[in-house]
Amino acid sequence: MTANPKPEIELSAGCACGAVSLTVRGRIRSMFICSCEDCQRATGTGHSTVALARRADVTIAGPTASFARPAHSGATLTRWFCPACGTPLYAQSSRAPDLCMLPVGLFGADAGWFAPNQLIFARSHHEWDSLPEGLPQHPTYRDPESPR
Repeated sequence: MTANPKPEIELSAGCACGAVSLTVRGRIRSMFICSCEDCQRATGTGHSTVALARRADVTIAGPTASFARPAHSGATLTRWFCPACGTPLYAQSSRAPDLCMLPVGLFGADAGWFAPNQLIFARSHHEWDSLPEGLPQHPTYRDPESPR
């Protein structure tokens, strides 16, 4: 994992049907893998790959729908998606309303900048879900004293 730990990106991506586009222009704040049960349900896999960006650096064009629910932290997690095809676009936590959680797979072949620096919610990680070797793991959220 030799990518910049906080790359500056300027990328656009779209949903599967083309009705919604998302553009990010700015510095990525963090990159991680999450194995919480909510992310497993949302992705249909063993984890989600997430890049955090400032909401002000993200532009959405087209119709979106959202679903909000309580997260394990007590915050409200809202996920936005295309109402026509269901493609996940981004999520936000009420704990950090100025940040967007971007699903890295949305960027397809343009996601080479992604280099996760941690696994959160390792307590619900499945052994069959392969992870990068040596990735720091946290049982739930990252310990605030840990380096990013």
